Amino acid sequence: MSPADDNGSDSAAISGDPVQRLTDLRERAKSDRAAACGEVWAWLRQLRDSDLRDYDRAARELEALFRAGRPPAELHGQTEGMLVMTTTLPILDRTVTAVTDLWMPWEGKRFAPEGGSNRISSRASTPLRLLWPLYSMTQTEDGTLAFEFKTHVEESRDKDAEDQKVLVIDYKSIETNPRLLIRSIRDELVELAPGVFLGKILFRVAGKYMKIGFFALHKVD
Repeated sequence: MSPADDNGSDSAAISGDPVQRLTDLRERAKSDRAAACGEVWAWLRQLRDSDLRDYDRAARELEALFRAGRPPAELHGQTEGMLVMTTTLPILDRTVTAVTDLWMPWEGKRFAPEGGSNRISSRASTPLRLLWPLYSMTQTEDGTLAFEFKTHVEESRDKDAEDQKVLVIDYKSIETNPRLLIRSIRDELVELAPGVFLGKILFRVAGKYMKIGFFALHKVD
């Protein structure tokens, strides 16, 4: 499945009832998986690129989509990713998006049973070494891998979804991960449609987690 790259389609505009729309697309995926999942991905891209004046509505829509998601039953292999939104300051979010369009060190994740790694652009090697000089990335045929994680299913730690089951992407349990920043991150992932996933980025401060952004992944066949 290769999600559509067209992020200007009317079909990807912010909808009035995102949960119902997602339900319809899941049903459509039973007969036309590529088209339906491509539309979900284009929808997420449209939310990422929404105007600043629509920031709050886009954030609410992402939250609704996440709540409608469910933990992936099985997730192995390569995924491509994008940062959809930061949830700190709207003006900062647009700045971050503009910068990451030009230079994005993170390209997605590679999953294995009960764990995985992040896929990192080769362009990121120098700045990452400056930030974490003692950390060693792994070079593979699939590219550069870094910041390993373990995975398991449990309830979300986000205050907006505390009763929801999610796939936890846990960096804290990997001793080789840098203590600076990385081991304070907890990603939470749900599947929206076959092979299309929405994630939350949580950051631990004083023992509590705060949501700092949304990201999306799609499976690479």
